[in-house]
Amino acid sequence: MPLHAVSNASRGHNLATIQIKNLRLRTYIGINEDEIVNKQDVIINITIQYLADRAVSFNHIDEALNYRTITKAVIAHVENNRFALLERLTREILDIIMSYEQVQVAQVEVDKPHALRFSDSVSITLSDHRD
Repeated sequence: MPLHAVSNASRGHNLATIQIKNLRLRTYIGINEDEIVNKQDVIINITIQYLADRAVSFNHIDEALNYRTITKAVIAHVENNRFALLERLTREILDIIMSYEQVQVAQVEVDKPHALRFSDSVSITLSDHRD
């Protein structure tokens, strides 16, 4: 599913895309008894777009979107909470990312490895954008 790109013509010339790939965490995810009592692996992929004109112009960290801070917030939330559904987990991660004002567009995919017999994983992808 493609991201809803923000028009560079109307917003600036430096629309940056940050990709956080294969963030591997453990959390309580699922509805079966063994899933409720045992942490499971999840793999998270995040794509963030933000207007990086000031970061490009000034070459200073205070002008850039701090993806490390965002990632730390996602890690803490995922590892310290319980989720019945992948949809809910994915939405909560997306909400964390969108809480940063610089973010224009974000997409989150959460994989649950071995959720189905004979499959590598099951994943949910959600995206959001600012109007």
